[in-house]
Amino acid sequence: MAEPFTTALTQPRFAVVDVETSGLSPVQHRILQVAVVTVGADGTVLDEWSTLVRPSLWRVGPRHVHGLTVRRLWRAPRLRAVAPELARRIDGNVVVAHNVGFDWAFIERAIGRAGTGRPAPPHRLCTLELSRSLDPERVLSHRLADVCERYGVPLTRAHDALADARATAALLPQLLAASGVTSLDELAPEVRGLPRAARQS
Repeated sequence: MAEPFTTALTQPRFAVVDVETSGLSPVQHRILQVAVVTVGADGTVLDEWSTLVRPSLWRVGPRHVHGLTVRRLWRAPRLRAVAPELARRIDGNVVVAHNVGFDWAFIERAIGRAGTGRPAPPHRLCTLELSRSLDPERVLSHRLADVCERYGVPLTRAHDALADARATAALLPQLLAASGVTSLDELAPEVRGLPRAARQS
C-alpha cells in the first residue's frame, strides 16, 4: 500500500467518481448513473454511494457500452433529487476519476442544472493522466480495464459506475506509489486535472 498521501487539506480525502452518460457532451447529454467512493489518504474505503438517474429526455445513448435501458431507468430518481447528495459527497474532497475532465464536466453541469448551484472547482486528480505519466513513451494502453489488469485490480463490471469507481479507488494508491508522489503539488497540472486556464498560468 502507498504511503499516506498528504495535501494542503487538513484531512485529505478522495471522492473517486464515475459517471455513465447518454453521450459524450455534457451540454447535450445527461448522467444516467453516478457513483462516489470516498477513500482516505491511505486508500482505505470510507464510504460508497451510487444511484441511477432518470433522464429528463429519454435518450439513453450507447446501451451496448453501459447496459442501461429505459426500463431500468424508469423508476430511478430524477437529477433534482440526486444532485444535493452528490454535491455533499464531493464537497471538501479531492475529486478523482479516470479521465477526471470528462466526469467533472458532467457532474458540474448536472449539479448546476438541478438548481443546487454550481460547485466551486475542487482539487482534482486524474488517474488516466497519472498512468500516462508513468509511460512517457506511450507504449501501453491506459484504458481503465487495462490499467487494472496491470496492477492486479479487479474490475468486475466495466462501465458500471460503482464498479469503475471502486476500481479507480483501488488503483489510486498504487499509481501514487509508483510515481513516488506524496503531495498534489508534486503533480503536473494536467495530472491534477486543473482547468485549462490554470495549466497556462
